[in-house]
Amino acid sequence: MPHEKSATRRAGDLAGFAALTADLGLLYGGDYNPEQWDRRTWREDVRLMAGAGVNLVTVGVFSWARYEPRPGARDFAWLDEVLDLLGAAGIAVDLATPTASPPPWLGRLHPDTLPVDADGVRLVAGSRNQFSPASPVYREHALAITRDLVERYAGHPAVRMWHVGNELGQVCYGDESAAAFRRWLRARYGTVEALNEAWATTVWSQQYASFDEVLPPRRMPYHVNPSQSLDFRRYSSDQLRTLYREQRDVIRAVDPERPVTTNLMGFFALADYWSWARDLDVVADDAYPDPGDPRSPADAALTADLMRSLGGGRPWMLMEAAVGAVSWRDHNLPRSPERSRREALQAVAHGADGVCYFQWRASRAGAERFHSAMLPHAGADTRVHAGVVRVGGDLARLRDVVGQRVPARVVALFDWESWWAAEEQARPTGRLRTLDVLRAWYRVLWDAGVAVDLVHPDDLAATGAAGYDVVLVPQSYLLSPEAADALGRAASRGASVVVGCFTGVADLDAHVRTGRFPVLLADLLGVSGEEWAALPDAGVPLAGPLVGPDEPADAGPRAHVLGELLRTDGAEVLASYAVGHLAGAPAVTRRRVPRPDGVATAADAGCAWYVGTVLPEPLLRRVLADACERAGVSGVVPGLADLPDVEAVRRGDHLFVLNHSGAPAHVRIPGEHSDVLSGSVFTDLVDVPAGDVVVLTERNA
Repeated sequence: MPHEKSATRRAGDLAGFAALTADLGLLYGGDYNPEQWDRRTWREDVRLMAGAGVNLVTVGVFSWARYEPRPGARDFAWLDEVLDLLGAAGIAVDLATPTASPPPWLGRLHPDTLPVDADGVRLVAGSRNQFSPASPVYREHALAITRDLVERYAGHPAVRMWHVGNELGQVCYGDESAAAFRRWLRARYGTVEALNEAWATTVWSQQYASFDEVLPPRRMPYHVNPSQSLDFRRYSSDQLRTLYREQRDVIRAVDPERPVTTNLMGFFALADYWSWARDLDVVADDAYPDPGDPRSPADAALTADLMRSLGGGRPWMLMEAAVGAVSWRDHNLPRSPERSRREALQAVAHGADGVCYFQWRASRAGAERFHSAMLPHAGADTRVHAGVVRVGGDLARLRDVVGQRVPARVVALFDWESWWAAEEQARPTGRLRTLDVLRAWYRVLWDAGVAVDLVHPDDLAATGAAGYDVVLVPQSYLLSPEAADALGRAASRGASVVVGCFTGVADLDAHVRTGRFPVLLADLLGVSGEEWAALPDAGVPLAGPLVGPDEPADAGPRAHVLGELLRTDGAEVLASYAVGHLAGAPAVTRRRVPRPDGVATAADAGCAWYVGTVLPEPLLRRVLADACERAGVSGVVPGLADLPDVEAVRRGDHLFVLNHSGAPAHVRIPGEHSDVLSGSVFTDLVDVPAGDVVVLTERNA
């Protein structure tokens, strides 16, 4: 099956979402599960929602058994009442198809609808997500309940958006999935001979005589064929996307005006969201940063930037977050109302036009009984609910942010397929993780207040990173010739291109490219390698100009995880390995890249860096600072890197400054500014209390 072309990778028509936010302002609310409560509670909920500034709730995500208590039955009367109550209070509804959690009778009557794991065990009902995406019977029932729901409520004035399923992420290895996988492979390859070539089945005597012999990568005695595993991941993502498309199409046939979406899950490993983005009228995400992780503010910002990038820079929405503790980690640290507020405003800073939580009212029973909620078990007279009311007021004050964009001059390459292939079994080290590398590079720029977009390789190939002055490739194991050529074009027009280790290793079938690596980038980088080498646990000391002349080899910075035996072919060596297996070999290089007309002066030339190992943060910071400086890219606030855990993001004509630290921050920002949230006025020096946020606009601008 061919890759989606770049022109189709952007999120769908956002007119409906733009109309919704133009009417309501920044969206605010959460998942609402009225089926868990009585009618008197419904009325109390609506009153408290209005008092908190809630203007949107998601209803019906897990209501299938209530709608259809037995096959073919329909009970919508209770939902009629709920929607009428919400609509009368001016609260819009994001009405969900209930297909994420089929009623128990479906699995009992049709066991083939239940998923099978890689060990061949058929899972049972009693939790949620108990369906096989490949099951025609499941899909028939899912479409039937969706059609009846939409036909009944498409004209209801409270319904302003549609929500398909919930956190689509199911994978099934059963017989129906095997048959669907074979159909997918036939569409992709056409012949079994082409399949054998793509999967290199001459290794370990795996040749197939027919597609009928092919199975999903179920539990095996030893390592799975990496190309087979990669294709099964592609197929599984496509299968889930098909479920979304089927239900979306039913909705659009009845209601072509209101936006349709589903909730993504950030850097979720089981679905390629680049391929999903064009099907979403608005990109929506569920994000639950870990309060126990000191790096989570930067990681949450990266996830938000991914969501913005999936939509081509257009507004997205935070569909689910937590106001306090979650209930699904082994040890669930709470977030304070101040932190919850800061995370909500961080999402808005990075392009969100909506902030919603799971859930409105805390459940008394069930698996999520200890998950925090906007209205806790203790009721409205609580610190948590007071914080919820405060966020509602903040978002109302930020109405002018709606529709504004986040400008970025730096772009980072990220690709789900490359991530999948890079972390298959039997590689030089199991410790090199694509997301770890991406997050480490991103944190350096986040610290400095430099905005970053993300890009898919197809889009990079189509545009040559036009509009960006710094192009980062932290770690891209799979690389196409077209994407490699685009990197060269970016450097030749004067951009800074920085490439990380274990990049360009394999083609799109996950076959290692033969020759000195990275084969497609060796000329651009002026460096090439012949061997990958896992590094000792203690790391390997580095030496060279990047390190500095006064650093002793035994006490200075060290390379970690993976190194490469490189030689230079025209690049300048910035750091090399001081001892060990790779002693004397380059670890970090830089090459000046002439323009097509031959210009190669320091002022006009682009540069290409190769970081052939995992660097400690201070050295990585020097590399990326050099790349940004040469490209004329600076942070939105000068000197921000000297203020730990202080974040600055410009969105349109608003400057968000978020203090994630436990100490007051004094930020130098030339000029006179007003804080939209507090009304305070600052001249040249902005004081941000510990854990607080200011949103600045220039006075008299």
